[in-house]
Amino acid sequence: MLNLEQIAQEAIAAFAAIGDADKLEQIKARYLGKSGQITELLKGMAKLSPEERKQMGAAINQVKTSIENALASRREAIRAAMLETRLAEESLDVTLPGRGETRGGLHPVTRTLERIEALFRSIGFEVADGPEIEADFQNFTALNTPEDHPARSMHDTFYLFDEQGKVAPDVLLRTHTSPIQVRYMQAHVAKYQHLETMPEIRIIAPGRVYRVDSDATHSPMFHQVEGLWIGENVSFSDLKGVVADFLRRFFESDELQVRFRPSFFPFTEPSAEIDVAFMSGPLEGRWLEIAGCGMVHPNVLRHVKIDPEKYIGFAFGMGPDRLTMLRYGINDLRLFFDGDLRFLRQFA
Repeated sequence: MLNLEQIAQEAIAAFAAIGDADKLEQIKARYLGKSGQITELLKGMAKLSPEERKQMGAAINQVKTSIENALASRREAIRAAMLETRLAEESLDVTLPGRGETRGGLHPVTRTLERIEALFRSIGFEVADGPEIEADFQNFTALNTPEDHPARSMHDTFYLFDEQGKVAPDVLLRTHTSPIQVRYMQAHVAKYQHLETMPEIRIIAPGRVYRVDSDATHSPMFHQVEGLWIGENVSFSDLKGVVADFLRRFFESDELQVRFRPSFFPFTEPSAEIDVAFMSGPLEGRWLEIAGCGMVHPNVLRHVKIDPEKYIGFAFGMGPDRLTMLRYGINDLRLFFDGDLRFLRQFA
């Protein structure tokens, strides 16, 4: 019995002197391992008589329990000490103020789109919308674009795949927002077909468009705003007045020069490119192409069941991304879509 008490005291003292978890397990093996002192005592009980075995077994189990309790207690103490040390090393100064919530802001292109919409609403234009996945008819055919036109090539347009994994030649990501105009005109005609004279159509069509193009001034996804005015007495003079007035109000400059150059688009005739020149600033005196426009081609009106002998109108299209670049002095379109907060915070 004296030997058992001595083993217990030695074990408890040995555990108390250890401050490392791995070393503690090594010391444990000395007493409770397969060849430990307590294990050897238990093995030796086979030589004892039944009465002695009963007494010795109870005494050994009592000492074993005492050693195991001391071991568990020391394990917990070491674990608590390690946790306290780690917390001290990784402590946070709770007296420092929190970071708080950062203030968000509208994307610069979104700001431009809202500004464009507000300016055109102020002169009676409605804002129309439509799907970004379009059919060939609305995107090309209805806009007087022949089947051999380069824009229909897969090198210029994103076509979608059908369920068999083949290119669907009549389903694509819209290349401009003109399909919105087509759909609006179709719905307008259906709504007022019972009238002898239908009300005027006066809309702008803003939205995302997609083309296979990417460099400092082009992106595979970009924005476009197109305008449409259809009525019985709409002229090219109206087109020039609307566009020139919008550009001067957008750039907040009465000195802005605007010119119209002859051009070609399959959906307008006659057609023109619109250029602007600033009278001050880093772009002073330089003519910059800003939009395309023209009188709506009679074939476009026929495709949407509008009589070109009775109704006439104009259409125009401009890039809000380019307008944003000019307004804020940005020289690389890709900055708008890189998601760099250092750049975007300038506009918050």
